[in-house]
Amino acid sequence: MAKYRLTATPWGYMGEFSAMASPCELLIETDNKQIADAMMALACTETLRIEQKYSRFIKGNTLWQLNHSHPEAIELDQETTNLLQFAKHCFELSQGKFDITSGPLTALWRFDKQGKIPKESELCQARLSVGFSRLTLNHSQLTMPECMMLDLGGIGKEYAADRVAHLLAHHWGNIAVLVNFGGDIACPIAKRFGEPEWQVGIENPEALDSAAEVVSIRQGGLATSGDTRRFIEINNKRFGHIINPKSGYPIEGAPRSVTVMADNCTTAGMLATMAMLEGDDAENFLAEQQVGFRVFR
Repeated sequence: MAKYRLTATPWGYMGEFSAMASPCELLIETDNKQIADAMMALACTETLRIEQKYSRFIKGNTLWQLNHSHPEAIELDQETTNLLQFAKHCFELSQGKFDITSGPLTALWRFDKQGKIPKESELCQARLSVGFSRLTLNHSQLTMPECMMLDLGGIGKEYAADRVAHLLAHHWGNIAVLVNFGGDIACPIAKRFGEPEWQVGIENPEALDSAAEVVSIRQGGLATSGDTRRFIEINNKRFGHIINPKSGYPIEGAPRSVTVMADNCTTAGMLATMAMLEGDDAENFLAEQQVGFRVFR
């Protein structure tokens, strides 16, 4: 289990640990330290279980086995089946833009001081190994063509936040908690005491680590997608890290960041990423979804 830090506050306890390359935080509305410790222990255990199972950086785990199964069909457990069915839904709803098979394209881009535009020949070759529709997903069986790779990074952190929130609500149904995994937030139970809602800051794209706006969340999920920390500039043109799998290039006209409030964190994350992928049409897309949102350009 990951080490965590628990700090008493006027409204309860704040717990902190690191996982999935992100700071993870729980705000727990209880003055009972024993309960807060138990909630943190469960949160750490479940988060690390998901990370160990689906991280693309861990050799031999479930995701590694999927990515090394081709061309043989591989049996999926129920959790993995559900995740891949959700990824299929994302792919279809986004008309092919939200694609967990686009790793070969994103691997060609480096968003640091050494970053440069890949060669067109490299992008053409990578596109041959991209396309969720090329997978065969039948009930609990998956078959992948040679050279294709799955990357669940686009949905994994939001899924983990919702899973932890669900388990906490199941075991401590009368205690409000805010689960915050690197800005992806799940609130399974409405806050009961003090301020009626949790206050969440949305990062200012023009001044990182400071809030451009504070939004209130009582129950549900919130997620942010953006390129404020991962981008390159070449010949005075900005290239964000969110790649269009059809072209192999970063999305044109994408906002700096999109924050979505929905029934759960996984849905919020899906819609925030899809809005980024819509580029100039992000606001219209979100308005059609009938969810709360904030867009910064």
